[in-house]
Amino acid sequence: MAPAAVLGHSLVYAPRIRDLLERTEKVFRIDATTVGVSDHRLTAEIVAARPVLSTERSVYKPAAGADIPHDSATRTIRALGQDVMAGIRTPPPPARGLSGAWPYAPTSYLRRWLFSSDPLPVSLLSKRGITRSDALSRIVDRAVTVWPGPGGGDGNGAGSTALAELIRGASDPLDRKQAVAMYRRATATLCDGVAALAGNALWLLRQHGGRETAPADLTAVLWETLRLLPPAWMLWRTGGEAYTGLHPEIRPTDNVALFPLLMHRDPDHWSDPLEFRPERWAGVADPEKTPAFMPFGFDGARCWAKHLVVPLAERLLTVAFDSGLVIRGPRHDAPVPLRSLLSVRFEAATRFEAAGR
Repeated sequence: MAPAAVLGHSLVYAPRIRDLLERTEKVFRIDATTVGVSDHRLTAEIVAARPVLSTERSVYKPAAGADIPHDSATRTIRALGQDVMAGIRTPPPPARGLSGAWPYAPTSYLRRWLFSSDPLPVSLLSKRGITRSDALSRIVDRAVTVWPGPGGGDGNGAGSTALAELIRGASDPLDRKQAVAMYRRATATLCDGVAALAGNALWLLRQHGGRETAPADLTAVLWETLRLLPPAWMLWRTGGEAYTGLHPEIRPTDNVALFPLLMHRDPDHWSDPLEFRPERWAGVADPEKTPAFMPFGFDGARCWAKHLVVPLAERLLTVAFDSGLVIRGPRHDAPVPLRSLLSVRFEAATRFEAAGR
């Protein structure tokens, strides 16, 4: 990580992210085979040049040696939506589960909140301790592909999430293996993304007013967080002839990296672009129609769970504020490492726990 003294502000970005933020050009070469783009209009042209490939989608990339069918993807989206809406309506787990290292603590908290009702070993698919180990992941996946086989489960699916029922209802071994992969990817993508967004919002609120109570318009806070610290900060497109005529810097062999993180800070589109100003979203009926604002991707390839992310993050932050969660420790800076999701790292504790230390 770059030292705080070099950056002169409270977020300590990984060097490669810091280098991006220091660029002034909107089309630039990252390396011999990659071109970076933050220009709003060129980004729209790149996205429109061809449909997104299955390999460019983190959730719907091929599984078990085959592409994910469209109807299977649609069932997954609907099932996840049912599970999230059902989870939001239920009492959350004890708030002490939010204490610890963020974004890991809220990721585990969300998985426990939304998916712990699933029978073993299905619920293990969403456990972070399992997903961090390739060997354990393979063992759990094999176990789930035969669930609920002879003598397994209760036979009626009682208490299971809608996502788990897609595994139970699989029609053949390939369908079941893909349902297992989709369960793992969908739960991980949702929980990791919401945890990153909520953590980024908490840090920004702390740095701009030191709030320990929920602001009046928490939704506006989340939209401004998605602008300034979007978890989905970079989107990848595999190179090809489709892009070569769009800009002279892009060659047929070049991959293209699209950067909402930079686009959202473009002074040509945003007033005071580096300032955290949730009030800029007051009265905005549909934030995603705002020019140069693409927090969930682009037309034809938007995040499949975008309609769930903000409501769930708002619910999670409400629990955090109600429990008196505070960022603890003497540091006034926090690292932002180079990861697929942009997320601020810090330690947090409920007010009662912090007072007892």
